[in-house]
Formats: sequence, structure tokens, C-alpha cells
Amino acid sequence: MRREETSAKPFIKWVGGKTQLLGQLSSFFPKRLYTEPFTYIEPFVGGGAMLFFILRHFSNVKRAVINDINENLIRAYQTIKKEPQQLIRVLGNIENDYLSINNETGRKQFFLDIRAEFNTHPANSLTNTAYLIFLNKTCFNGLYRVNRNGKFNVPFGKYAHPTICNAEVILSDSALLNQFQVEITTGSYLETEELIDNRGLNFIYFDPPYRPLSATSSFTSYTQNDFSDADQAELAALCTRISSPQCLWMLSNADCKAHNPTDDFFERHYAQFHINRVWASRAVNSNPQKRGKLTELLIHNDYETADQPL
Repeated sequence: MRREETSAKPFIKWVGGKTQLLGQLSSFFPKRLYTEPFTYIEPFVGGGAMLFFILRHFSNVKRAVINDINENLIRAYQTIKKEPQQLIRVLGNIENDYLSINNETGRKQFFLDIRAEFNTHPANSLTNTAYLIFLNKTCFNGLYRVNRNGKFNVPFGKYAHPTICNAEVILSDSALLNQFQVEITTGSYLETEELIDNRGLNFIYFDPPYRPLSATSSFTSYTQNDFSDADQAELAALCTRISSPQCLWMLSNADCKAHNPTDDFFERHYAQFHINRVWASRAVNSNPQKRGKLTELLIHNDYETADQPL
């Protein structure tokens, strides 16, 4: 079911993004995706690497639904779907103004001004999305992080020539979102249950905020509410509840046991399912010595896997 490759890919950098893992993860796709129409659901869409990968490779997706609790992110998807040309114009103007400043002090002040405006939550989704993408491309390490008050607080990044407006990616993403009439929602992942097609095949990919490997490695602040162990357990309960021959799911999370052999949190909560490990590179860490290769968990319910990477 391979589709012609396009430039569709994440328009924003997101912690835990799956771009580098897509080849490995696709080996664990259900084999039935290659022969049957299916509904695709992604309750924690994040940067959308898996979404665009699925839409590029499977023309038999009959319905696609994405969700995220981060309202700014979801507004961005909606804007890219509905107003790509207008977004390119606004973002291009911001890029030109920013790059015309030839000193770090001036650029930093420009960044801080945009960040302050963004934190007022502009009602205009076009402006809000342009600010979000600008900040993502010019902030430190491309992070999205907010404080307890929901304010974006990532500091300025010192990039000489950042690509702020990638028109090709925006247009390609918009084309796929419209071609498949992707439904874009914001809310709790628990609402996933209501989206399941009871008359056909479903494939759900869960990519929640990862459980911290240690008390000092926590990074779950995509919103002002952390994703706790209670939330992780509730997600495991949801996976158990919806699991069926017609509802196939795959889930990514941190490999806590590899870091601490006594930590069997996921092994306990997903004991009845298939637990695999894939290799990933940790790119986002303020300490360069803590970046590098590590394993992540890839868990899925009972189905025959494709066993061949796309």
C-alpha cells in the first residue's frame, strides 16, 4: 500500500518525536493494514511523525482522527489544514523580520517579544500558529515546555540560520490532512474509546508523555499538567479495555526496566500484551553526556505483525 513519497513530515520539533524510529516501528505494524481498510486514531499526536508516515504509506485509511491535549498544537494542525497559504505568508514575514536582524541581542529581544505575545494566547489561530512555529524553530533545542501557569518558558536559542518558514512541508502536510479529511480534536486521550469504529478494523497508536527514567529526568510538561504514574496506569487500563481483534493498538514508552532492573512498572501493567524494545537516540537533554542510544518500549496487543520495515 506504499504511497508516493511526499514532503509531508512534522512541521514542528516535539520531544519524543518518532521520525528516527519509523523504520523500526513499522516492522510492528499489524499485517492486516496492508490488506484491509482501517480507521487510524492517534490520541497523543505530538509532532505527527507517525501520522504523516501512515498517510504517506497507506491509501486504505478510510478515516483518520488525531488528538492532543495541547490546544496550541491542535490549533496549529487546524490552521495548516485550513489556511496553509495564509500561514506561509504570515510566518514568512516573521522569518524575514527576524533574519534581517544581524546581531544576537536584537534577535533575542525579537524572540522574547514574540514569546510574550504568544503567552497572551492570541485569539487569531493564524497568528498563534505562526508564533508557535517561530518559537519552536528559534528557542533552545527546539523544545516545547510550559510552566505551571501554562506559559511557554523555553529560552532563546542561538541559531545563525534557522529555517522558520518551510513552505514545502506546510503545503504537503496540508494536502494530506485534507486528502484524508483528518479529524482534529483536543481533549483527553480517554475519549479514544468513543472514536473506535465498531464495524471495521481500527489501528490506534499511543505515544503518551514518557514515564521518567529517574526523578531528575522527568519531562512531561507539554501542558501545565504532568502525566503521572496514575495516568500511565489508566492508559494501560484503557488499552486492556479496548483490545479486540478489530481494535489493534501499538504503544511507545520509556524502557524503565533497562535503566533500573527493579522497575517493572510496564511489565506489570502490560503483562498480557507483547512487549518489545527498539533503539532510539536521546537528542533532547541539556547535558550532552546524557544524549545517545537507549532502548524504548514498543507494546502491542495480539496481532500478526508485518515484520518488514517500510
